[in-house]
Amino acid sequence: MPLIPEEPQIHESAQGPRATPASSRTAPTPRPVPGPRPAAPSRPGRPGPLRPAPPVQRTPRDTAATPGPSGPAAGAAAPAAPQIQLIPASAQGALDAAEEAVDLLLDAGRAPSDVLVITTGEQHPWATHELSFGETSYWAQHDARDDVFYTDATIAARAASRPVVVVAVNGGSEAVAASALSLAHSRANTLLIVCGDPQQINSVLGAGV
Repeated sequence: MPLIPEEPQIHESAQGPRATPASSRTAPTPRPVPGPRPAAPSRPGRPGPLRPAPPVQRTPRDTAATPGPSGPAAGAAAPAAPQIQLIPASAQGALDAAEEAVDLLLDAGRAPSDVLVITTGEQHPWATHELSFGETSYWAQHDARDDVFYTDATIAARAASRPVVVVAVNGGSEAVAASALSLAHSRANTLLIVCGDPQQINSVLGAGV
């Protein structure tokens, strides 16, 4: 809402001191009389010298009554739940299905740093390779957010949120799958893609994931 300029409040003291009538003046002396000098006679058409007006006292605005950008009583909007897509696959083919899903996302214009992949069974070969250099190096690549990041359900809790999370249900118990899907749902900002057995996945999702 644009602010409305306030009218300046001119105080009476801004008009300056009045000149003392000549009849009430004391005898002239060579030194100035203490106190305010009388105003100099004004020239025709020009006002006499004025003192600076005192600062204008602005009335504080009632901020509670001023509507904000989102309305008068806009509260913090709750984050929207991510869209969920299910790609049917066996436990043996879930990882390949997840890879294909990632390729389609990248071809569609998604940045590699937008994607997090979580496995419930055997680790993705990239994660296995990078972890061989130590967890410090592995998680440094996660923090750099330069590429697709692969992790597994046992350590995925350390992963930060990303726009898209892909879960490959490629093994592990039903409890592990449920934990991975719950975590993935909380980490996905816009899209959650789950690759695996539809019956198992629907059973887990129906349990409140």
